[in-house]
Amino acid sequence: AACCAVDFSVVARHLTTLARAGLVESRKEGRTVWTVARSDALVRRLRDLADAVEEWIRDDDGCGPGCCAAPGSGR
Repeated sequence: AACCAVDFSVVARHLTTLARAGLVESRKEGRTVWTVARSDALVRRLRDLADAVEEWIRDDDGCGPGCCAAPGSGR
C-alpha cells in the first residue's frame, strides 16, 4: 500500500475479495501477512473467460436472447 499511495484498508478489502474468490492465499508469520496468487485458479478463470468470449463471438449477432436492450429503449 505504501508504494501506491493507497490506504491499507482498501488493499485489505481487495485482498479479502480475491481470497474469497480463491485467487490468492494468505498466511501469517508473526505480524506479517504474506499473500500469494494462486496461479492454477487464475489460469482456470482466465480460460473460462476466454471460452466465454469465443462463444460470444461465434454467436451470429453477438448477443443471446434477452441480453441486449431493444433499440430506443434507453438501456
